[in-house]
Amino acid sequence: MTRRTRTDTMNAAPYLVAQLTDLHIKAGGKLSYRRVDTAGALRTAIDTLLAAPQQPDIVIVTGDLVDFGSESEYRFLRDLLQPLPMPVRLLPGNHDHRPSLRAVFADHDYLFANGDGDAPVHYAIDAGPLRLVGFDCTVPGKPGGRAEDAGLAWLDATLAAAPKQPTLVMLHHPPFHTGIGHMDDQGLENAPAFEAIIARHPQVERVVCGHLHRHITRRFGGTIAMTAPGPAHQVALDLDPQAASRFRMEPPGYLLHWWHPAHGMVTHLAASGDYGALHPFFDANGKLID
Repeated sequence: MTRRTRTDTMNAAPYLVAQLTDLHIKAGGKLSYRRVDTAGALRTAIDTLLAAPQQPDIVIVTGDLVDFGSESEYRFLRDLLQPLPMPVRLLPGNHDHRPSLRAVFADHDYLFANGDGDAPVHYAIDAGPLRLVGFDCTVPGKPGGRAEDAGLAWLDATLAAAPKQPTLVMLHHPPFHTGIGHMDDQGLENAPAFEAIIARHPQVERVVCGHLHRHITRRFGGTIAMTAPGPAHQVALDLDPQAASRFRMEPPGYLLHWWHPAHGMVTHLAASGDYGALHPFFDANGKLID
């Protein structure tokens, strides 16, 4: 057997996971809240991904794929995702409807790994050097999420089955308080039990979530948990516990999780949209441009 050298590891190709979340697609491109073009925002995010110097190897979408869970919305979403040449892996959020999602994306076999119909969408898949574990914490008809005992048992066994493989655990609701009161009120029930399981499995590199329409990071269960920004509207940053439920048209974005065998997992916040040309720091002679 040939021993792998440090040079081999340093020269190994990185693996890129792009995380989109909270698309809130409406049928026919109808505006959300009478002002937010969520379909146009998703098109812009996809254009940004495809124009990047390095395209992701896989795209994950961590919930609230559509707004009302209808099959017509999922069919429109499927059309919008069509330009992406890399694999796309979906996870439901509180705005989604599992049977409709499965009906329209029937060729996405992983959606049926834990059952059909309204069964939770739990799955584990290999993605290059990584393992992606989807944990469905949604509660039909409720804005908040819950880590059910059966789901937690599945998660523990699934993580235990591959203790050496670097893993991203994906769910919609963040398993931690964010300080944004009206969103914390619809957070994840039984989060301490979820954290205890994550803490038992040190191969978990990230716990990645949606729901907040913002990028928020917290130390969690011996690893890092984080939410991703939305491609359209962002939940307003107001840390008053009694703050009103509002959104703002801040710059949209997505997360890019960069895995390298020599450096581990590094997460970048990427802006969605066209922000003009790239500009050099130095002139043709190597002199800093003042």
